[in-house]
Amino acid sequence: MASAKSVCVRTATPADSAAIAGLQEAGFGMRYGSDENEYRGAVFPVERSLVAVEGDRIVGHTVDRTMTITVPGERTVRACGVSGVAVAPTHRRRGILRELYRAQHARTEADGLPLTIFTASEGTIYGRFGYEVAVIDTAISIDPRRAEFRSTTPDPGGVTLETLHDAAPRIREIYERWQQVTAGAQVRPDAKWDLFFADIERHRHGATTLFVLLHADGYALYRRSRRENRDIASVWELRAVTPDAHAALWRVLLGMDLVDTVEAEIADDDPLAYMLTDPRTVQMTHRGDALWARVMDVPAALTARAYRADLDTVVAVRDPFRDAGGNFALRIRDGVAECEPTTRTATLGFDINILGALYFGAHRANTFAAAHRIAVEDPKALRAFDEAFTTDRAPQLGWFF
Repeated sequence: MASAKSVCVRTATPADSAAIAGLQEAGFGMRYGSDENEYRGAVFPVERSLVAVEGDRIVGHTVDRTMTITVPGERTVRACGVSGVAVAPTHRRRGILRELYRAQHARTEADGLPLTIFTASEGTIYGRFGYEVAVIDTAISIDPRRAEFRSTTPDPGGVTLETLHDAAPRIREIYERWQQVTAGAQVRPDAKWDLFFADIERHRHGATTLFVLLHADGYALYRRSRRENRDIASVWELRAVTPDAHAALWRVLLGMDLVDTVEAEIADDDPLAYMLTDPRTVQMTHRGDALWARVMDVPAALTARAYRADLDTVVAVRDPFRDAGGNFALRIRDGVAECEPTTRTATLGFDINILGALYFGAHRANTFAAAHRIAVEDPKALRAFDEAFTTDRAPQLGWFF
């Protein structure tokens, strides 16, 4: 039986590409076409892969790229975006993933990035490495025949049906405007846009190509398919910069003929249900994690975002996987933070996971305290900490990786 001691971790080379693709296909249960692999390789070049190797066989993999992600206060932070994490089913539970993450974190630290982010396929693995759910999304299903908008809901109009090719420049421009004001949303690189507009993934979903609804301040991309004798419209991506664009796009989506169900993913604070006469029409089918985050450098990460209220406190951060913890003095004035290590006594204590959970504004500190995941010496300190980290809008993931 192999163990982590019999496996070495190294940087991948182009010669490893086929083996990496095979490992990922086995791990995620899907087949990628050669054209899709080509596009994916442009988004995450093989030279940024780390592989765990036993003999001449690749048994583990991770890859990263530097991303720019929006944080509260309409600021941006450079972060390490990790993808393609997989261990061969023959080599699980032997410490290989731990060794991969040690190497991945060492690279991120060398790159000077204060944050690591990823989208996860499982929810029980990554807490041990200091990660926590940082962005939540909700999958919904709507019967459009029952969807009636309230008389107070605006009907701005201005939506046109376009082709993906013709709408591409407008889609990019609108996404960039939306991303700049939405915490959790990343800049989408050119290689990812190429994959997006090629619409290669349609082959794996048994559906139509993407239809485009375009508004001056928003867009909705959707596919049509038929499942269990029902006609489905699946919203692939909806980005609205203004409330009017949001309302206009949803009026068209819920007004289409020959559609039994509209499926979509929305943010935690999306007002759609309250725009309808019967909020139950919006049926939640799943609520889960969209993005995980880990703070790599506490002062650098905490001073990069803005805050809602002033604060002067000391927090004790435990980091059992990396040496990034300690006591930190956090002082916030007019939304701007100063943070530095200190020997002062802490009023709040928690694992570093908690900072990842709170960082984009998806969760409340008092909720984690009620779950016994924040040790509280002074309840007033908790209330002040909670108020400072609270945001006006729920964060949203920009693009899945």
